[in-house]
Amino acid sequence: MGVAKSWGGTCSAEPGKRRKMAAVVAMDTQLMLGVGLIEKDTNGEVLWVWCYPSTTASLRNLLLRKCCLTDENKLLHPFVFGQYRRTWFYVTTVEVPDSSVLKKVTHFSIVLTAKDFNPEKYAAFTRILCRIYLKYGSPVKMMESYIAVLTKGICQSEENGSFLSRDFDGRKAYLAGSIKDIVSQFGMETIILHTALMLKKRIVVYHPKIEAVQEFTRTLPALVWHRQDWSILHSYMHLHAEELEGLQMCTGYIAGFVDLEVSNRPDLYDVFVNLADSEIIIAPLAKEAMTMGKLHKEIGQLIVQSAEDPEKSDSQVIQDIALKTKEIFTHLAPFSEASDAGKVFLNVEALKQKRFPPATENFLYHLAAAEQMLKV
Repeated sequence: MGVAKSWGGTCSAEPGKRRKMAAVVAMDTQLMLGVGLIEKDTNGEVLWVWCYPSTTASLRNLLLRKCCLTDENKLLHPFVFGQYRRTWFYVTTVEVPDSSVLKKVTHFSIVLTAKDFNPEKYAAFTRILCRIYLKYGSPVKMMESYIAVLTKGICQSEENGSFLSRDFDGRKAYLAGSIKDIVSQFGMETIILHTALMLKKRIVVYHPKIEAVQEFTRTLPALVWHRQDWSILHSYMHLHAEELEGLQMCTGYIAGFVDLEVSNRPDLYDVFVNLADSEIIIAPLAKEAMTMGKLHKEIGQLIVQSAEDPEKSDSQVIQDIALKTKEIFTHLAPFSEASDAGKVFLNVEALKQKRFPPATENFLYHLAAAEQMLKV
């Protein structure tokens, strides 16, 4: 396989470094799950034409929905990403130029499925696979590059570009969005989003443009940086029974939709964000847990001040919020006790005796519940 050969020449490091690189590659290459190809032909038919290895019918149907070629509105989304039952999907779609060898195809989508959240990494790789398919018109060449990355973490070619897995650090993907943009849009109301995330509530975000939904939703988990948990992110959802069933199995989540009909589904959210109208709504059933008080005002002011500081980068703002979050957990510490099994629980009576303002006590109680610190 020609593409893989180039690996030998790129690695002249000493044994220790080589072993370390090999370990990084091994860990990285275990993350990719599959590659697929969807085409739209000159008759307007959209078909799933090839995949490696095989995939399930339900995942195929889901990816056909996500790829934008089946959309009535003919809008082309060059790149979308999302998650379905712990499998991440990344879809790059291109229009076929007249000069291509693909004479009966007008558009196609390359789909990658993986275990990790890293849109920049998979966008870069799918773009290379698209160039290969445009040039050769055969999935075989794509598969060679896919296997090269799967086994060696690299694919190289003069004309189609090179890809190196280890150039894309997962933590950079966590920091790619802009917290400052969120705060500039919502100001003090950002505290509602912070509180909802702290309490592991269900957040639904709506905007008619998928790019806006993806940019906004991917940034939200950074508000609770101490968890570094992007598995709560479902950045591209349809109101489809199977997808919603998967979503409703999660305790807390961030779900992005381009269909305004989702606003009429209060069973799906505790907090609804209408991104197009810069509006945040707390659902009636979540109001009690989300009651705001002095502590929330303090955190909200800190978030706004930090985000409005022109000297501060987004990652510094995240750091400031993370430090304040850590402080909140120190409030809980005096009322926590370890069980015989070593699990930490909240002593509810001790918390009540402290006589915090009602909103603070309420928040700390619900936070303990979210962190599974309540004795059942």
